[in-house]
Amino acid sequence: QVQLLESGGGTVQAGGSLRLSCVASERTFGTQYVTWFRQAPGKEREFVTAITWSTGQTIYADSVKGRFSMSRDNTENAVFLEMYSLKPEDTAVYYCATGSYPRASHMTSWGKGTLVTVSS
Repeated sequence: QVQLLESGGGTVQAGGSLRLSCVASERTFGTQYVTWFRQAPGKEREFVTAITWSTGQTIYADSVKGRFSMSRDNTENAVFLEMYSLKPEDTAVYYCATGSYPRASHMTSWGKGTLVTVSS
């Protein structure tokens, strides 16, 4: 089973920026969606953004639209999540996943997550 490894999390002040990375252990994305989810303490996991690997098309949750940007690097088999104008409510563990549709129920591989903490 493909392994996904996230990195780039950390602590940042409100208004700051972070860049998350997700690298796959093998060439697996193909025609899949690669998706970022997040889960804040005491809350359910929620969709953040997804990219269609084959076309590069992206979709975003309304809560991050205009502040977050997802991209891919075909040669590195990696995706990136640029996060700007971070807010305390962005604090969460961010997970990278891949599957046939950008919904948690359709994901077949998950990373272990990387913690993002935004202080006010």
